[in-house]
Amino acid sequence: MIFNDRTDAGRQLAERLETLRGEDVVVLGLPRGGVPVAFEVARALGAPLDVIVVRKLGVPYQPELALGAIGEGDVRVLDERITGQVRLPTEELAEVERAERAELLSRVEKFRGDRERTALADRTALIVDDGLATGSTARAACQVARAQGVARVVLAVPVGAVEAVRMLQHDADDVVCLETPARFMAVGQWYSDFRQVSDREVADLLDRAARRGTQQSAKRAAVAADDPPLCDEDVEVPVDRMRLAGHLTIPEDPVGVVVFAHGSGSSRHSPRNRYVADELNRARLGTLLFDLLTPQEELDRTKVFDVELLAHRLVEVTRWLGTRADATALPVGYFGASTGAGAALWAAADPRVDVRAVVSRGGRPDLAGPRLGDVAAPTLLIVGGRDETVLELNRGAQAAVRRGCELAVVPGATHLFEEPGALGQVAALARDWFVQHLTRTAADITTAP
Repeated sequence: MIFNDRTDAGRQLAERLETLRGEDVVVLGLPRGGVPVAFEVARALGAPLDVIVVRKLGVPYQPELALGAIGEGDVRVLDERITGQVRLPTEELAEVERAERAELLSRVEKFRGDRERTALADRTALIVDDGLATGSTARAACQVARAQGVARVVLAVPVGAVEAVRMLQHDADDVVCLETPARFMAVGQWYSDFRQVSDREVADLLDRAARRGTQQSAKRAAVAADDPPLCDEDVEVPVDRMRLAGHLTIPEDPVGVVVFAHGSGSSRHSPRNRYVADELNRARLGTLLFDLLTPQEELDRTKVFDVELLAHRLVEVTRWLGTRADATALPVGYFGASTGAGAALWAAADPRVDVRAVVSRGGRPDLAGPRLGDVAAPTLLIVGGRDETVLELNRGAQAAVRRGCELAVVPGATHLFEEPGALGQVAALARDWFVQHLTRTAADITTAP
């Protein structure tokens, strides 16, 4: 892949990072070349943009050998292995740090001016550069971010050398790299336009991002004042003499509510399901994301794949939802992922609940085999085109569901829909399916004599 320029690379990288939308993320560009890439990522995710300025502490007589790095906020991280070998006197190390910190502060002033740096404590730091050659600067940035108290470090680049990407997997919680060419000589060879980025360009991009953030905050405040959600709260649902944790969101003037059933190894915090839920909320659909199993039960693999048990829990949660004054009149849909899709279809066939639409994302509907013929709700099965085994299982399930079952294949997508734009297609398909079937149901209820 050859990127047109850093803007093009940032837009493509943003598509791969869609699953971070909605998380408490701060996008941190590595100046200078990483900032135009980071600007596009931050804009796509609706996240704040800042720079992470680091300076490596080189050995005085061998400056290419780094003892460690420094960052803003008097952060210093040292490589104990190198310091143990070099044994640089304390006063000489202090002198190196003084010189590098003066340069760091000078660059910060050029880039950010009078603005405060963005607080990182307990947030996800998404560090972005235009590419990885040796990875040494990115490594220092990851270490500095951790020292500033972040909860999670994600490093994202459009292109990188294989060895650099592999090395950085020890420093970041996640490394996202679009391309790792076998013959990697320099970052610039993978860009048609790789002109140098100036300090002024970095400052201008940070100014634009700050203005955009101010405007977005004002819009959110206006929306919150004029049209607040009816409900947006953590809930506990009593089921089988235990309480299952969940989060219920019901927007103003809702047309329906969708209950999520996640797959094995996932939870109500799943960034993929949260991404889809946000899209549904914007379409005036309520959402209930909850944990089908308690944390202790998640350790029991027999329970994780006990679709009948999961379906029973889903039915009980749906019945509980019907007792709430803010949801009792709303038509209900199910959104299931992986094993959760089997549970959703099993539960949809249960006569104790009235489910009006079902969507499966990368699901295992075959696990509901004995009940598929009893599913009356319009059902949409969404599968990645490259998820070949699951695709065949979904084709078989489609034939077993006797009415109103459609199969949507997302070209080029694998099981988790991690490819650029794939999860966005899933969210749009689910939104349109639920709006079509739940809105029509709501209208029928309203006009019924």
